[in-house]
Amino acid sequence: MSFKSRFIGDRAFYRHTIHIMLPIVVQNGITQFVNLLDNIMVGQIGTEPMTGVSITNQLIFVFNLCIFGALSGAGIFGAQFAGRKDDEGIRHTFRFKVLVAAVLSAIAIALFVLFGTPLISQFLKGEGEAANIQAALAYGRTYLNIMCLGLVPFALVQIYASTLRETGETVVPMKASVAAVLTNLIGNYILIFGKLGLPALGAAGAAIATVASRFVELGIIAVWTHTHTDKCGFIKGAYRSLRIPAPLFRKICLKGLPILVNEALWSFGMTMLVQSYSYYSYDVVAAVNISQTINRLFDIIMFAFGSAISIMVGQILGMGDMQKAKDTDTKLIAFSVSCSVVTAALMAALAPALAHTYKVTPQVQALAVSFLYVVAATAPIRAFVHASYFTLRSGGRTVITFLFDSVFVWVASVPAAFFLTRYSGLYIIPIYTIVQLLDILKCIVGYILVKKGVWLRNIVVDK
Repeated sequence: MSFKSRFIGDRAFYRHTIHIMLPIVVQNGITQFVNLLDNIMVGQIGTEPMTGVSITNQLIFVFNLCIFGALSGAGIFGAQFAGRKDDEGIRHTFRFKVLVAAVLSAIAIALFVLFGTPLISQFLKGEGEAANIQAALAYGRTYLNIMCLGLVPFALVQIYASTLRETGETVVPMKASVAAVLTNLIGNYILIFGKLGLPALGAAGAAIATVASRFVELGIIAVWTHTHTDKCGFIKGAYRSLRIPAPLFRKICLKGLPILVNEALWSFGMTMLVQSYSYYSYDVVAAVNISQTINRLFDIIMFAFGSAISIMVGQILGMGDMQKAKDTDTKLIAFSVSCSVVTAALMAALAPALAHTYKVTPQVQALAVSFLYVVAATAPIRAFVHASYFTLRSGGRTVITFLFDSVFVWVASVPAAFFLTRYSGLYIIPIYTIVQLLDILKCIVGYILVKKGVWLRNIVVDK
């Protein structure tokens, strides 16, 4: 095959891809932009509130990824059932999601309520004024207590939104998300700074606004789904019972458990990386938070490609057309890496201006800009790794993705960050760069696995 025919699709391919991706990009883009504004707003009232909130959000990030992983196992089957137009199969995967999300939410709330303070304290071990560290801890504890109220609606939103996307309905989740982020943004402005005659609640106000936005998003997406049963046939009788055929339940568990464990270990690994970086100094905690928040805004294209691969390739695999699945996947990976080059260049160009919107010390701003330059330089590597991960997962190769993703983090990235920050004597920027460049090894492994086609499987032939 020629380079063009192998890596570049026709207009119909790109129209279909953009049709799938655009609502996801808009949804995630608005969400991340509001998260950026939220972060900046909290940063306006001081470094300590921003640090406390950022640490708490790092803990909640672990819960969010656990929910994502738990639902993704069932989502693999949901996408392939959708490719077969099997509403009953989708209904069973929906019920599985409800059960597993309920268990995870209960565990997370119990952990955060009972052990929130010691968990936050683990990120405040670096050099810094004792008073500043205690203030950050207090802000983080208050923020976490309120955010616990939003964990259940968040989980329910992910259940509905993921199932709708698997069936090809991406616009409704986008609209619900837009309403939620607008609620969050307006609530932040009113409650953080005390507008319209209300008291200025600072970090607590940011948490209240976020929780309110979760309920708004859930209300919109759940009401639409239950009032459009012609388009959402899977929701008919979904709550009449929680019965799931035993063979399918076992298959989802076997495929889904590695994803759940992977996302839990991966997110915890990312949290441990931040904890290792924070060992260097108190300023690094704030700088890493700023750079991560800005980076997530530019990574929305990469994450949308992951969703596109899950939906497009998953549905084609469900139809049994392996050659088309392979061809589609190759073009999607090439498209993803190409787009990452553009977004990385844009992020690098805007990094200084975005970092300086925060009212923090010049040292924190300079560190944040340096972190962003490193992230921009390694963006194509992350894009290829991300696309490879979702390719392997689309065919149910969840054990391989577990080894490929979280095991690598704990075997390579976390130990490297731990020892380099404590024993190398290197400055934080070279340490951060070395850890990011370790993903080159994942690129090599991902390329080999994807090229071999180990993921080309239809896993729902027999329910």
